[in-house]
Amino acid sequence: MHISSAIFHCSAPDLASCPDESLPEFAFIGRSNVGKSSLLNYLAGKGKLARVSPTPGFTKLINFFTMSKTWRLVDLPGYGHAHLARKDRAEFNAAVLDYLRHRPNLHCVFALIDAGLPPQPIDLEFVEWLANNHIPFVLAFTKTDLVKSATVQANIGAFKERISEWCEKLPEVFTCSSAARHGRGDLLAVIQEVLATTHVEQAGEVEPLPSEEAVDEPEETPQHTATPSENFLAIRQTSGARDVRGKRSKLPRPW
Repeated sequence: MHISSAIFHCSAPDLASCPDESLPEFAFIGRSNVGKSSLLNYLAGKGKLARVSPTPGFTKLINFFTMSKTWRLVDLPGYGHAHLARKDRAEFNAAVLDYLRHRPNLHCVFALIDAGLPPQPIDLEFVEWLANNHIPFVLAFTKTDLVKSATVQANIGAFKERISEWCEKLPEVFTCSSAARHGRGDLLAVIQEVLATTHVEQAGEVEPLPSEEAVDEPEETPQHTATPSENFLAIRQTSGARDVRGKRSKLPRPW
């Protein structure tokens, strides 16, 4: 995916203050100090798009960035940091909760996990909350450049094992590092595939991808290996469309 422009749109303290719902949105969220701002700058190809702060929990508002004039990247405040006063944390969490549950043009959440740590209770609780609320999401393990590959794989395996207890179908998993310039293509491929499927659905088509007859190929072709974005779409389609107008049960907040 080529990003022709990346422009800050606005910051919102709550759902009512969010911009219009005309563009598809892809939200990024994770525990404080997971490297979210650096990753967003890396994805956008713009070093100062999202402000990187040495202070964990710096992002306090929902920040919207318009990408290529066709979709929005959404920077959600991190969870799990006690830097803010208790009253401010409560208001802040309610805003994120409302956005995730009730934003109709939110197409996917990228849940960021520190690849150097074993499964953390707060990350597990948040992912479980996403699954229980039927919010499409993928897992992106960050900072892979800071730990050995064997440690990364062990932590990912342990995380997948823990969520398999209550996740009917495991989400797609990616690894990334803004410092090592790794993982950008895979994450953007998910966004590109979802955008393509959304455009087809809006046009009234049934099938999200072209049929085999529409492609000029020889009679015998090698077996196709699903791309990361195709795997995500399969999970998204089997889970059903989000009923953003329906009332959901009030589950406890994961943060």
